[in-house]
Amino acid sequence: MKFTLGNKQMDAEQREKYSRQILFSGIGAEGQENLLAASAVLVGCGALGTVAANLLVRAGLGRLRIVDRDFVELSNLQRQTLFEEADAREALPKAVAAERRLRAINSDSRVEAIVTDLIPENAQELLGGFNLIVDGTDNFETRLLLNDAAISLDIPWIYAAAVASYGVTFTIRPGHTACLACLLEAREEPFTLGAEDTCDTAGILNAAAGVIAAIQAAETTKLLAGKPEALHERLVSCDVWTGKFQSVRISRNPDCRACGRRDFTYLNGNAQPHVTMCGRDSVQIHQGNRSLDLGELGRRLAHASAAEVRNNSFLLRFRVPPYEMTIFADGRAIVKGTQDPAVARSLYARFIGA
Repeated sequence: MKFTLGNKQMDAEQREKYSRQILFSGIGAEGQENLLAASAVLVGCGALGTVAANLLVRAGLGRLRIVDRDFVELSNLQRQTLFEEADAREALPKAVAAERRLRAINSDSRVEAIVTDLIPENAQELLGGFNLIVDGTDNFETRLLLNDAAISLDIPWIYAAAVASYGVTFTIRPGHTACLACLLEAREEPFTLGAEDTCDTAGILNAAAGVIAAIQAAETTKLLAGKPEALHERLVSCDVWTGKFQSVRISRNPDCRACGRRDFTYLNGNAQPHVTMCGRDSVQIHQGNRSLDLGELGRRLAHASAAEVRNNSFLLRFRVPPYEMTIFADGRAIVKGTQDPAVARSLYARFIGA
């Protein structure tokens, strides 16, 4: 994999900025120029995504698109390394807060924030045209959608997950390696990452997310620097509390639904449920092709109820005890305080409209 800078060469400032990376024999000047010409899209900007994005932008990644549906909260700050208390107080969308921080870190990188949910209807548009996809998501439904889209678009992607003190990552290259569906589906003992545990039930150590995201960023750097021969091509897992590390070679399943038969169930929209979000007792509701005037909605809600309504140009938040609702301009809502999609839909219809 090689990318072109046109006739542009690194200038003196760039050579100084990336000098220690250029000195590393695995990258060198040519690999650094490849990185500066390369692009990646990060889906999910939480514990894994913030670490990976920070490392990649500092390494000189030319273009990074960040796709995230969520906003910054105080409970994020323990592990989501691009955010500060002020971001949580303002309830900034994570993609927006990350873009601001990353632009200040390295002006060589073109960083683009997109505040939206990755769904079958927009997956190919959001992911297409990039050299690589980085997984920063928090649920397997979205990861399997990423997997379908990456295979359909023939784009490599790097799966990662972390919970408690444990994390796992696997680099997926369509046509070369097994895919996530090979790993999760149609096996006698399909792989699971603590299926009964989430960040909400088991918590998470920031070090676990940091280790896995660093391995993710290293694999991304190998590919985008044009050094695929350095890829480990194994499922890597670690437990930072016990100090146990393991790597397993995963073989392709010739009858795999996704990379074998090219049956893109998740991309076709046949398997996309409401998603209970990691780290909170919450349900997200997505309303396609809907646009809301948050100012008008805020005035209406404040007039109709005694609930405190907070809003900025990106979102509106209000409480309906015991629930809290966050509404985005594209019609999406995060309903906190329930794991029941029916309750969430009922609250949405009651306060926002069907």
